[in-house]
Amino acid sequence: MKSSITIGNILGIPLRIHSSWFLILFLVIISLASGYFPSEYPNWEASTYWIIGVITTLLFFGSVLLHELGHSVIALNQGVPVLNITLFIFGGVAQIGREPESPDTEFKIAIAGPLTSLILAGLFTLIGRIFSFLPIISAVALYLSRINLILAVFNTIPGFPLDGGRVLRAFFWKVGGSFRAATTWASYIGQGIAILFLGYGIYQMFTGNILNGLWLAFIGWFMINAANEGHKQVMVRETLINITANHLMTQDCPKVSGEISIADLIDDYVIEDGNRCFFIIEDGLIEGMLTLHNIKKVKQEEWNTLPVKKVMTPLDDLITAPPDENAWTLLRKMDEADVNQIPVIESGQMIGLVTRKILLHYVRNSSETRI
Repeated sequence: MKSSITIGNILGIPLRIHSSWFLILFLVIISLASGYFPSEYPNWEASTYWIIGVITTLLFFGSVLLHELGHSVIALNQGVPVLNITLFIFGGVAQIGREPESPDTEFKIAIAGPLTSLILAGLFTLIGRIFSFLPIISAVALYLSRINLILAVFNTIPGFPLDGGRVLRAFFWKVGGSFRAATTWASYIGQGIAILFLGYGIYQMFTGNILNGLWLAFIGWFMINAANEGHKQVMVRETLINITANHLMTQDCPKVSGEISIADLIDDYVIEDGNRCFFIIEDGLIEGMLTLHNIKKVKQEEWNTLPVKKVMTPLDDLITAPPDENAWTLLRKMDEADVNQIPVIESGQMIGLVTRKILLHYVRNSSETRI
């Protein structure tokens, strides 16, 4: 979801659009304006089909947005932060800041989306009947009623990470008491269902229904990858959540004067010693931190004259952590702030540094030695 732009926020939640969304927006408009509406309502003007196609498509994605808002509102109500809502080629996704703390919370968040879509299906059905004397409004409402019903049914398929798969994980978690085992089983079932989608899509392509088959195969492929990645993320979480910053931090980050030039720093510390981060000191006190990320923002012709203190990240602006913070929280902080290291602070002093490389190295070693 990195190729996304933020277009605003709803209820304090950033609303983002992925680049793939524009493709599906275009395809849905064409499908409605040149296929569905002309077939179902053949006596309209040609321009009407395109106007209604655009309006219906926007209302469809509005329904997808409300589906994700259903998840988000319940998540916030349960104390689970929501980082953003992103519209993309397969609809939408609400990215939560952490996994639910209990199976009951997982169930409530997961089921909220399909229930929202069912409510919208009922609402559009009612609108269609009330305005049955206006064929255009009735046609749009009927289509949106059907599509929201399909959205609700599709998302209740017990294939993790679909909403139904998360409901299934909540059930396994409630019965077995293990979040890790519940995720493993839900992921396996999700991948199995995804393989069925993929297989049926390929069968459809070979029997002449190429477009529908390709789309089903694409959905199956996406679900396989999503289930696999979801399972991996939980395994990483379970590995990191029981280890703290003081066990993983390094003290190898050199302390350098803030007056040294960028060029001298690169020659003496980066090229020769391979260091990638530095604590910047003034009068014996740490004033900030410098990484290669900071240096890359400076034009190379300025390296000889510009002191490092001018491009460092000041101490007050750093994302920091106490020594007893768990490593999973550290990784989330790095992702949210788009940084690769977090200083560890105790009693107002930097006592070490945890890097993304250290965390991934620990995860890899743990997975290789786990029996």
